[in-house]
Amino acid sequence: MPRIVCVAGARPNYMKIKPVMDALEHRGAEVILVHTGQHYDPAMNDVFFADLGIRPPDRFLGVGSGTHAEQTGRVMTAFEPLLGELSPDIVVVVGDINSTLACALVTAKAGPLLAHVEAGLRSRDWSMPEEVNRVATDRVSDYLLAPSPDAAENLRAEGYREDQIHLVGNVMIDTLLANLERARASDILDQYGLSRGEFGLVTLHRPANVDDPEVLAALLKALGEIAGRLPLLLPVHPRAAGRLADIGVPGGIRLVPPAGYLDFIALQDSARVVLTDSGGIQEETTALGVPCVTLRDNTERPITVEQGTNVLAGRDPARIVATVNRALDDPPAPRRPELWDGRASDRIAEVLLEGGTASMRPRPTDRPRPTDQTLPI
Repeated sequence: MPRIVCVAGARPNYMKIKPVMDALEHRGAEVILVHTGQHYDPAMNDVFFADLGIRPPDRFLGVGSGTHAEQTGRVMTAFEPLLGELSPDIVVVVGDINSTLACALVTAKAGPLLAHVEAGLRSRDWSMPEEVNRVATDRVSDYLLAPSPDAAENLRAEGYREDQIHLVGNVMIDTLLANLERARASDILDQYGLSRGEFGLVTLHRPANVDDPEVLAALLKALGEIAGRLPLLLPVHPRAAGRLADIGVPGGIRLVPPAGYLDFIALQDSARVVLTDSGGIQEETTALGVPCVTLRDNTERPITVEQGTNVLAGRDPARIVATVNRALDDPPAPRRPELWDGRASDRIAEVLLEGGTASMRPRPTDRPRPTDQTLPI
């Protein structure tokens, strides 16, 4: 059976890589987990690994934080010799962080087949670093594992071959459904003195929302008005902590430390409404049937708006308040998109292991890469 390297670099990756690793190992593949250390807080990482039952990484690169160029370069420099040492048949990268792109570029030049989980997601907002990472990673991947029909259509529109595109479903939902009952047994509501359906949950971490004091102050103004109707709980992302302290948080908004995976799912599941700028939370709230108001003008997950419980509100305070009030007065009907069924990782494993071993497939060095694809502009 093939040797497969699975790469994770930050908390958003953990929920995506765990079910893929499980499905591959269940089918007999040798799976090596590489953690780049792009984001590494020992306390938070230990909580997520324990909550999800992820084994300790086989290799830890420890690249740490830095500018986009510094971080991407350090991951590439650390991953290249490791790839030569391990000589895998396939490398699996997930999501859209700098580690995803860095490991994809190294793999594409080194020779192993490259699989991208969550391929085809597009916000079409080139000011988002994640958009650049997504598009560039797809461009050098052999297997494009799309979570939803819109993602597959994006890839077709960009000229990718049909045999590269695989509509597999959403691995985030695999992890959510596998852990939902455990999450509901959490005592986090008791810890904070909360009751189901009697609070709103807020997350803020996108640079566009938290790095500009004027933008953040306007968002806090809207949140303060909403908190007059419904108390809000805001687990503080490290990126936003200092800025929130500088600006000051209106009454009715309670700041709490970041939560582990199970506790955070429990908070989402019990919230009356969730306000966020996170793509993953748009997906999780859709699966949970919880109204979600996204504090962005666009989303790379439009299926959560078209078929789920998500509404885009932008960053205008009046529009945010009006959108939240509508969600509270007339909540959207819960709908879960097709293939968000908890079996996406099984479909991914079937794609990657189809036909015996990956080593039987022609290597990228032995066959032409899809040079006729047109990169979108």
